[in-house]
Amino acid sequence: MTSLQLVLILPKWLEAGIWGLVSGIALVIGAALGYFTTISKRVIAGVMAFGSGVLISALSLDLMNEAFETGGLRSSIIGFISGAVLFTLSNWLISSKGGSHRKRSGDQQTKESDDRGSGTAIAIGTLLDGIPESIAIGVSMIEGGFVSVATIVAIFLSNIPEALSSTSGMKKAGRSKVYIFGVWITLTIVFALSSWSGYSVFSHFSPHVVGATLAVAAGAILAMIVDTMIPEAFEEQHNFAGMITVVGFAVAFILTKMGG
Repeated sequence: MTSLQLVLILPKWLEAGIWGLVSGIALVIGAALGYFTTISKRVIAGVMAFGSGVLISALSLDLMNEAFETGGLRSSIIGFISGAVLFTLSNWLISSKGGSHRKRSGDQQTKESDDRGSGTAIAIGTLLDGIPESIAIGVSMIEGGFVSVATIVAIFLSNIPEALSSTSGMKKAGRSKVYIFGVWITLTIVFALSSWSGYSVFSHFSPHVVGATLAVAAGAILAMIVDTMIPEAFEEQHNFAGMITVVGFAVAFILTKMGG
């Protein structure tokens, strides 16, 4: 597995936070593209499909593989299913409050004037989507002290279309610039803190717990992809969404195997 390590000699907890921050910056980039440029829904859907493939590759080839090697099969499967259950229940609750279409680029997002509290639900839901990814960055550094190239690149590449699509929808729903960029900047900071805590907290636990935690993140990410990213990709790219997703998977697969 190709890995990254900062040139400067830094404490591992700080390095974990920096990699979380790096991956989170992609959210601000995506938000800027979604807010200040006019990109067709078809292009957004295609990029979303690509990001889905990249994430699927990373969670299956990196996170789940590392979870298995660290904690064994039972811990991995229990964690994987638990992550999906936790995300699904949380997503169901957030969706019932108006946050179900937070990743959509069209007119699906609920306006605050039509559903009071939907803005808060969208913000919380967006945080929910990103936390498992960032925690996984920190936890993945525990065993070898390195972070996977494929994992960082996958999260970075997938964050751009996620924020781009969601921002386009927020703008159409009449959300303010302060609200939109406040959400993404806050999430970028949360990414850094989550990666830091992922390393700092879980480095004190047994390999079984570490493996299960990686699997929880993988399960939550996969559930998030199917619930929030694939619908946007399929709506506008239904004839090519699968092919574009496969290309994204292949790119991440190549990154995983390079130098490995």
